[in-house]
Amino acid sequence: MSLNSIFQFLVPKDKKFFPLFEQATTNLVQLASHLHEAVNLPLKEREALFQKIDELEQRGEEITRETNLELSRNFITPFDREDIHSLITSIDNVADNLQGAASRMRLYHVDKITKSIRKMTEINLEACLKIESAVKDLNNLNNVKNITSACSKINKLENNSDVVYNKAIFEIFESETDAINIIKYKEVLSVLETATDKCKSVASVLETIAVKHS
Repeated sequence: MSLNSIFQFLVPKDKKFFPLFEQATTNLVQLASHLHEAVNLPLKEREALFQKIDELEQRGEEITRETNLELSRNFITPFDREDIHSLITSIDNVADNLQGAASRMRLYHVDKITKSIRKMTEINLEACLKIESAVKDLNNLNNVKNITSACSKINKLENNSDVVYNKAIFEIFESETDAINIIKYKEVLSVLETATDKCKSVASVLETIAVKHS
């Protein structure tokens, strides 16, 4: 038995941080799901989902604050304090960018949703589901392979997002003649691409935790 395994056996089962991590990822998946649903609806039917996305983003902020408050209150934590802070912050960063995409679509009155936007929201949703799966396995670090596998898939999804983004930007400048539309679509695509970058950052934190405790 490794020293890490012995330490995990001796430390009381965490009842504070893991529930917060799972709340954060459940919230994130709901947000990503609403965004993907919204881009597949007509303009007039998106507003209700955009409002839900705003509420979920605010809930994510609350979970982040609550987690950081618990960090300040608790001496014993399930893993390094810096990693806990990095994990909850990186999850929140994904939510911020997904909400940012919804906000820009609403602000700029983006009527026509391109295939690229739909594809990037789909990629983000898939990445968020992998984050949720990996975070659940943190509660049992005997499943390190599951965590690293999910992280590998997130990295591949981020690479796919880059390909979709680059192609979409090329097509916008190639075919769009309205400068305002160029700005609109580039803004939305950019923040969606940043969201997948932030998913990759979550994966990096998860891999760090997994390596330390394997």
